[in-house]
Amino acid sequence: MTGLDDWLGGKLRSLEHHDLLRRLRRNSRADIVPFCGNDYLDLSHDPRVIEAATQALREHGAGSRGSRLMAGQLCIHEELEAELADFLKVQRVLVFSSGYAANVGLLSSLLGKTDAVVADALNHASLIDGVRLCGAEARAFEHVNSADAARHLRKLAAKRHRLVLSDGLFSMDGDIAPLAELARLATEHDAWFAVDDAHGLGVLGKQGRGACELLQIENAVDIRTGTLSKALGAQGGFVAGSAVLIESLVQRARSFVYSTGLAPASAAAAREALRILRSEPERRAQLGERVQRLRQGLAALGLPVPKDATPIVPIRVGTPSAALAHARALEEEGFLVTAIRPPTVPTGTSRLRISLSTAHRLEDIDRLLDALARTITIKRGAVSHA
Repeated sequence: MTGLDDWLGGKLRSLEHHDLLRRLRRNSRADIVPFCGNDYLDLSHDPRVIEAATQALREHGAGSRGSRLMAGQLCIHEELEAELADFLKVQRVLVFSSGYAANVGLLSSLLGKTDAVVADALNHASLIDGVRLCGAEARAFEHVNSADAARHLRKLAAKRHRLVLSDGLFSMDGDIAPLAELARLATEHDAWFAVDDAHGLGVLGKQGRGACELLQIENAVDIRTGTLSKALGAQGGFVAGSAVLIESLVQRARSFVYSTGLAPASAAAAREALRILRSEPERRAQLGERVQRLRQGLAALGLPVPKDATPIVPIRVGTPSAALAHARALEEEGFLVTAIRPPTVPTGTSRLRISLSTAHRLEDIDRLLDALARTITIKRGAVSHA
């Protein structure tokens, strides 16, 4: 029998051979500008958020000391959940240790083998894994194709329960799901409707409530999930919905029941960030300016401009080796832009993923565009390395 390390080593060598090996890396250059994070409103560095986290550390300690059903329930958890529920205009919210834990806990406790899920093919991995764990029949519809979703729903009429499941703002493509059409389909086929709006929260909508607010379908969504670690700049995840839904998750969601409660510093940071989000709408306006600056610059270079104006801007280059070459070239120019490769994205769609933040100055974006002009060219309709 092959030894464990020999077997795993072979797997790693295969990944490296195909330019698919991922590496943990620390940015040690002071002069490099990152265009790869999800801190869209730069709230992780806001002094008020940092001070709130510091005060929570002093008052509650570094950790919650246990699961929230045992010893880890703190007032800061209750306050954060109440303020999130008020912001999202739902009855209750339950906070988890991460957005991944929220999605896995929700789906694995909500559905079973006699149920079915109709889900966008490019949903986040946490949604995919949650569906796998619950054991329901899973049907993936073509990305943002509501007609294909309807086709699957028609075939699942005999199932006990059906769930339509989609990201709101897709993290690797930067496009917004056709939520209004999906909501209509869910109603038409007597299905539940759940939206993971991790990347839309704080970014989309007049008040920053996300893609559901932007498309005016909040009342048509049964369940919303999200994260505290992107626009809110902290850490953790949540499920939002009815009081009955949340109470059932308290009883049955294993990733909540058997996990230590969210660290008090993270909860306090998220609460303060949410307050800033609600009181300073100009942050979203500033982010919008940066999105438009990049989109206009990409168009001027002849590079593809995404359909939806969001802070996530992919530039598809095809192969993993091309994505890595582009990323290295941009790093030499002083910019950190991540090369995204399979299995995160489908084979043949490796890309650079540019993400914007209010921390970026307009001149940073202009310099990035200049660097793209030097390192990327268009050849026969495809992006190529210069």
